[in-house]
Amino acid sequence: MTAELTPCEIVAKLDDYIVGQNAAKRTVAIALRNRWRRRNAPEEIRDEIMPSNIIMIGPTGVGKTEIARRLARLANAPFIKVEATKFTEVGYVGRDVDSMIRDLADIAINMVQEEHRVRVRERAQLRAEDRILDILLPKGTATNARTTDNTRALSRWAADDAANSAVQSANLVASGDKSPGHNQEIEAQRERTRQKMRTKLVRGDFDEREIDIDVAADQTPMLKVFGPMGLEEMGMNLRELFGNKGPHQSKKRRVHVREARELLTEEEAYKLVDMDKVTREALERVQQSGIVFIDEIDKVASRTTSRRGGPDVSREGVQRDLLPIVEGSNVTTKHGMVRTDHILFIASGAFHVAKPSNLIPEMQGRFPIRVELQSLTEEDFYKILTQPRNALLKQYEALLAAESVTIRFTDNAVRAIAHTAAEVNDDVENIGARRLHTIMTTLLEDILFEADGSKPSRLVIDARMVADKLRNIASNRDLSQYIL
Repeated sequence: MTAELTPCEIVAKLDDYIVGQNAAKRTVAIALRNRWRRRNAPEEIRDEIMPSNIIMIGPTGVGKTEIARRLARLANAPFIKVEATKFTEVGYVGRDVDSMIRDLADIAINMVQEEHRVRVRERAQLRAEDRILDILLPKGTATNARTTDNTRALSRWAADDAANSAVQSANLVASGDKSPGHNQEIEAQRERTRQKMRTKLVRGDFDEREIDIDVAADQTPMLKVFGPMGLEEMGMNLRELFGNKGPHQSKKRRVHVREARELLTEEEAYKLVDMDKVTREALERVQQSGIVFIDEIDKVASRTTSRRGGPDVSREGVQRDLLPIVEGSNVTTKHGMVRTDHILFIASGAFHVAKPSNLIPEMQGRFPIRVELQSLTEEDFYKILTQPRNALLKQYEALLAAESVTIRFTDNAVRAIAHTAAEVNDDVENIGARRLHTIMTTLLEDILFEADGSKPSRLVIDARMVADKLRNIASNRDLSQYIL
């Protein structure tokens, strides 16, 4: 969590990826910091402090979704983006609003489970190595150990002291001596052999060799239950349903040692993770840190203020179904009950036709903070192309570098690209920063098609090339509608 980040520092972090929209950044930074403040508030009032949900108002492509997504990553919080238009009032065709919380819980489970796997990965690697060593040097070898496939294979793979130790161990077993001292010598020799083999295994000496391993078979059938009472699309694991009864089946695979280490490490990590602890931690994280981003909220607003009918009935129904989720209620998931009281809801919409005031009064009250995002200017496009860590020019440079092509954009070329994007947005349809993707693809289409990595090359994109590639398209309004 970003416990130490102040709102100013949060905005600075967002500036690394998002150009402009300072008002929106300040608003979400305050909302994020308020969560930390609530957790450090006196216990008697902590549960009384509710999050201030936000409505972002602005045209498409200006950074609404990216701000919310980057905020969630910054906070290491479960995050889900949903489209308001896919929800319908209960009784109509569509998904019910509870499904967003169930999906958020699934995301949190996966997030926390991965964190726990990382913590136990070192132990899992050791256990995976032990399983591979057990295959190469099986324990309890009988008098025919000298001729086992594993010992013969080991002799072929490692014609050195490790292989000799394996053969010596097999010889000791084959001698038939049952005395305690002899058995201790066998165990000591076997342990020395395993350590030598482990060193070679970790070093990668056996990576290209093939072995047979037993891996868990995928036997978790999913039962999809469809119904009106919140059970739709709840994947019910039949093994969990029947209490993990019955044997755990496995299947044998022949793979390279390198792949076997990865497969067995993942399997051992899964065994080491305490799923009960994961579930408890994930549900707590959802309830205290979860962020739900509801896009296109304007599409479920009534289009008129007069007496409503027709499609407005369903739109109002969705809003009324959203109300208890946003204000705080209990939602049943397959992982347990989730309280939504302290989940942060961020809604967004262009509001070209409907206005925030067209939302039902109760919904307006649940989103008390409104922030307007500005349309992007030509200067904004220039900054988007050059300043963020994930700037579009840097992305294309990285893509072509994979083909041994070094590409460089002159400042005049970047200015020309930004000017074209702003011009087409004004003349055709304002899709914000997404216009840059279409322009860059059109500009670099020939280079992307012809690059094959056969020989290194260097290219310079200047203003003349930009003008030649985009002049006709940008000037032809009908053509721009389809290409740009």
